[in-house]
Amino acid sequence: MVLEHELIQLLRQKFAKVMENVEDDFSTIRVGRAKPDLVEGIMVPAYGSWMRLVEVATISAPDTNMLVITPFDRSLLGVIEKAIGDNEMKLSPAVSGELIRIVIPSLTQERRLDFVKLLKQKTESGKIMMRQARQDVKEKIDALKERKEVSEDDIFMLHSELDRITAEFNEKVEEMSRAKEKEVMAV
Repeated sequence: MVLEHELIQLLRQKFAKVMENVEDDFSTIRVGRAKPDLVEGIMVPAYGSWMRLVEVATISAPDTNMLVITPFDRSLLGVIEKAIGDNEMKLSPAVSGELIRIVIPSLTQERRLDFVKLLKQKTESGKIMMRQARQDVKEKIDALKERKEVSEDDIFMLHSELDRITAEFNEKVEEMSRAKEKEVMAV
């Protein structure tokens, strides 16, 4: 039946989007050297809306433990500094003339454990997004029950496929989490 295939395809699309979000989330957890993507996604209030830092400034890493942020508009210096300081990564920005410097300290064991805790939160957040996507598709499958042309066997097969794909993607999120945790804890 074409309908089942469409719903399973929809599920895979939703899960692929969740996986992208989880990967983006995990990439904000730094493990060593300073990289611009560490702060690119920080949201900054600018020009009457919220914009990503990368949209309002250039970000560079002149060495392995420092980031330099140069706003396109000097008037945004203060709000960028505040947005970085308020971020969950607990970075300490320092304004120096027309740019902001962020020294990225080497990780202590305590800081690594903080990052692991943050990683667990981000992993759980990803699983919640997956459950929501699964529930969306499950409701569409359940709506098929009212249609006369869909058999109970087809509904059962769709539910089985739904559960199988959900387990597969949950395992992928767990694998990503374990790999990132290993990376964070490596000295």
